[in-house]
Amino acid sequence: MAPSARIVPYVDTGPMLDRGWAERAGIGWIGKNTNVILKRAGSWHFLGELITDLDLPLDAPSKNYCGSCSRCITACPTGAIVGPYQLDARRCISYLTIEHRGGIPLDLRPAIGTRIFGCDDCQEVCPWNRFATPTSNPDFAARPEQQTPELIPLLAMDEAAFTDRFQGTGLRRAGRNRFVRNVAVALGNLGDPRAIPGLRRALLEDPDRFVRGHAAWALGRIAASDATEALRAAAMSERDAEVLGEIEYALGTTTGDRSPLHATPGR
Repeated sequence: MAPSARIVPYVDTGPMLDRGWAERAGIGWIGKNTNVILKRAGSWHFLGELITDLDLPLDAPSKNYCGSCSRCITACPTGAIVGPYQLDARRCISYLTIEHRGGIPLDLRPAIGTRIFGCDDCQEVCPWNRFATPTSNPDFAARPEQQTPELIPLLAMDEAAFTDRFQGTGLRRAGRNRFVRNVAVALGNLGDPRAIPGLRRALLEDPDRFVRGHAAWALGRIAASDATEALRAAAMSERDAEVLGEIEYALGTTTGDRSPLHATPGR
């Protein structure tokens, strides 16, 4: 190696279109779900780069092997894959639950179901992932205590509890507020009346306005008398206009009088 060579490792830490470089380097092709697919390993992998000023030989770009398959497009719960190789990130559940800092659009909340961090449906159905093999790296081993957690207790997590529970995991990326917001949406989609006390507390006491707003939506989805009572109580004390819009919409849901004024809060 030349003494003057410079090499910088780079893994998901800035504006690097690593998928495009991976395809040009022959590592894999960009599939119709916009993920990089390796012919003998599927798409369950991470990409990393070494940025260097070394003069290296060029590799042949990878061939695309998606063919006529469109399973990923059909499987997307929100229709975020609007066409082959075209992803509308604004509709993608992974984007909405991890990166999006505002309110989740009303029309997409039911499709999120009980997902609270990401979505891999487009990868789950990809035929090339039958070749995927589990890694032996312990850093990526499954954590049973984090699988299908009880949702109601997660509503009460403050910043310290969130950090303590998810330290060292990718869930830290969403942050406490977005994560609890997602939990509220999941509970609303479950429709379990046992969640009403926790959602009421979140609506009345949580410091984050998006948590309060999504808790209101969830109470409207449950549509029980206790939920309506909680919404009316919150309407008397809430001062944030957007949260009040969520409460108004939720009360319309419980009474059958939906208001069009707040049909898409958070956009």
